[in-house]
Amino acid sequence: YRNPRTIRRREPRFCSCDPIAFHRRLPGYEPTPLVDAPTIAERLGLARLTVKDESCRFGLPSFKLLGASWAIYRALVQRHGELEPWSSLEDISEKLSHLEPLTLAAATDGNHGRAVAHMARLLGFGARVFVPAGTAAARIRAIEAEGAEVEIVDGDYDATIRRSAREESRRCLVVDDTSWPGYEEIPRWVIEGYSTIFWEIDAQLDEAPNAVFVPLGVGALGAAAADFFASSERVRVIGVEPASAACVQASLRAGQIVTIPGPHPSIMVGLNCGTPSSIAFPALQEGLDACIAVADVDAEEAMRALAASGIVSGETGAASLAGLQAVPREQLSLGASSSVVVLCTEGATDPESYERIVGRSLPR
Repeated sequence: YRNPRTIRRREPRFCSCDPIAFHRRLPGYEPTPLVDAPTIAERLGLARLTVKDESCRFGLPSFKLLGASWAIYRALVQRHGELEPWSSLEDISEKLSHLEPLTLAAATDGNHGRAVAHMARLLGFGARVFVPAGTAAARIRAIEAEGAEVEIVDGDYDATIRRSAREESRRCLVVDDTSWPGYEEIPRWVIEGYSTIFWEIDAQLDEAPNAVFVPLGVGALGAAAADFFASSERVRVIGVEPASAACVQASLRAGQIVTIPGPHPSIMVGLNCGTPSSIAFPALQEGLDACIAVADVDAEEAMRALAASGIVSGETGAASLAGLQAVPREQLSLGASSSVVVLCTEGATDPESYERIVGRSLPR
């Protein structure tokens, strides 16, 4: 779907340098690699294809800690006052040690909840994470390994959001990456946190690409991409989502937020969302040039293509390449002189599934 409402050279809604300055202070920060994939580029008739590989960000297999950490920090400052100066998370924890025990809660399909639980562990907080029914056991174990209590919700991702929202209290901070009326600040900070990816890409490339392909769930990462490239005449931002949960595309077509009822059975579990984030949608409406809905077989094919290029990707992480491969490039005005970036947003978070789809064991 080509978005007729795209606005070029608009003012950004979320973008600033503050999140990347914050992330650089966290233990283990380093830019994730931007990997050339010449074999795939040649097959697709492109001048250059690069993959932003988020399979190991702060030691976790996805980009999600960027949004979770910034949102948690901003929320703590808002609740408890200025935390500067600090040089480590232990400093922040010590500044908050006089408070009653604090718990962080989140709804997740896996990666966001693991990131929230990871931050909770580093800060000495408790964590309570809600996952939809059918979540892979490997993803649940990874969240529990961060010290979190995990509750399986009898429903889809939207149901887990409703469940997590009930946890908010003086002693529990809900850190969800989607918004609803009355809950918009933390999702806004999550989007801001994701901008670090695009600051890194900007520094890693000598010239801006012609297109960036980004996966869409509730739309937070897509909003960060659309916002970062808001003033660019050159860069087009293309969103990709599962055909069974294409809520952003449906909303763009309708000109307003639309819910796609569940169940959402795609293997791209990180994108199985029925309703776009209300705080993200205006940026998507203004900044997405196109939106592509892909099938599970497209994601599987993209996982194998990435593996052949030396990149380990989970099903969700492969969605961006799946979108690029599924649509004739000429429909997006991409050809032999075009440079394209695709975001690989996660590693193999379910090793058994990865081995079944790719046909090889994970590299050690």
